[in-house]
Amino acid sequence: MYNVAIVGASGAVGQELLKVLQERHFPINTLRLFGSKRSAGQQYVFGEQSVMVEELTHGNTFKDTDIVFTSAGASVSREYADDITKFGAVMIDNSSAFRMDEDIPLVVPEVNGKDAFSHPRNIIANPNCSTIVMALPLFAIHRVSPVKRVHVATYQAASGAGAQAMQELQNQYAQLQNNEPVAVNRFAHQLAYNVIPHIDVFQDNDYTKEEMKMHYETRKIFHSGMNVSATCVRVPTLRCHSEAVWVETESFLNIEEVKQSIAAMSGCIVMDEPKNNIYPMPLFLSGKDEVYVGRIRQDITQHNGLTFWCVGDQIRKGAALNAVQIAELLISK
Repeated sequence: MYNVAIVGASGAVGQELLKVLQERHFPINTLRLFGSKRSAGQQYVFGEQSVMVEELTHGNTFKDTDIVFTSAGASVSREYADDITKFGAVMIDNSSAFRMDEDIPLVVPEVNGKDAFSHPRNIIANPNCSTIVMALPLFAIHRVSPVKRVHVATYQAASGAGAQAMQELQNQYAQLQNNEPVAVNRFAHQLAYNVIPHIDVFQDNDYTKEEMKMHYETRKIFHSGMNVSATCVRVPTLRCHSEAVWVETESFLNIEEVKQSIAAMSGCIVMDEPKNNIYPMPLFLSGKDEVYVGRIRQDITQHNGLTFWCVGDQIRKGAALNAVQIAELLISK
């Protein structure tokens, strides 16, 4: 039994962490929840107990804690990392704070789980949600023939920007229905009835930070020099990120061989019957643990090319579930 804490318990990922830990019967001895001064005092039900959110402060708060899930943003993770880890607790961080640090593993358990066991700073990073969703089917292909190049266009739900962003999208539709002014706070533009090709801040090369995350994180997870180019787009759905992916492999692959490898990949489900209009869609996959893959076909523009469509709930596998799976991997040893 383990003493567990969640930092950022009141956010969308923090709430999903509570749900996943309970559903998977994680062996918890004590559970503590932490948040901002504004969140402190809130009560959440976990099993048969009610747990109150404590205000996160510096000091010896985590002295008797084994595993800490952090999901309160990169600045909070950086500020409190030493407090969390100094007594030996393992910090599984859901922010971008440490993902590209050389001495911190970036882990998708089904792909590079062994990396989790080398964590000299007692920190393990959870990858970006879009990277995780793509990584599972991509690895299924990579293990048949190494992937050389990836192009990906994402269709990312409002929930990728948090619970308040989901509420803003719902509010916008209501405001438009009632002929009221549309409030825009969480996005660069109105999201209702729109798509926005802009997630995170633009970099000097005119890619966004989100797009560069997919480039660098995929290479680190796969221990590969594969080239990854992404265009990340916000779409007016509530949950589940969708991605269209084009892949170039070192050798030619038969499509049936590819489908079999994806179907055999832990965490993937093939949903690919185009003649029957069966393919993954976010409307039906919210709350699912797996990444669903369809529209698997050969790329008509290059001999060693493949393309596929995948959908995954980014709050679950793209965040909370992946973090809990990392913890399960650690305690299994």
